[in-house]
Amino acid sequence: MDHSSICRKFGEVFGAKAKYEKGVCMVQLVRNFDVHLMGKKSNSAKGNAVFFESLDEKGDALNLSETVIEERELPAFTQAITKQGLIIGAIHNHWIYDNPKLMYVHVQSVEPPLKFARKMAYAFSKLASKPMPK
Repeated sequence: MDHSSICRKFGEVFGAKAKYEKGVCMVQLVRNFDVHLMGKKSNSAKGNAVFFESLDEKGDALNLSETVIEERELPAFTQAITKQGLIIGAIHNHWIYDNPKLMYVHVQSVEPPLKFARKMAYAFSKLASKPMPK
C-alpha cells in the first residue's frame, strides 16, 4: 500500500480527511467545548493534530499527536494512552488566564500508523467531547 493510501485510511479512523504533503500525513481535529482566554471566547485554542512520517519498508512510522484537553480530563486520557504502550512526550499548558484550564498532551510512537490511529481514537473516546474533523 502506498503512503497516500495509508494516509487516507489514517484520516478515516478519525472520520476526517487527511492531508499528505512532503512525506507527512496530518489530520487536523478540533474539540467542541467553550474556551475563554483573558475573558474572550477562543476557537483557535481548541486545535488538535495527529501525524505520521518517515514510513519505512516494514510499515512502521514516526507517529505524533498533540491533543488539547481540559485539566480535569488528564487522568483518564493519560491512562488510556499509557495502557496502550504509547509514550507521552510532554504535558503542558499554552495559555495563562484560560477557562477552563487547558493542557496539551504530546503522544509519540514508532509503529504502523493505522495501529497508532486506532489507539489515539480509543484515547479520544475517554474525553468529554472527542476531537472532530476541522
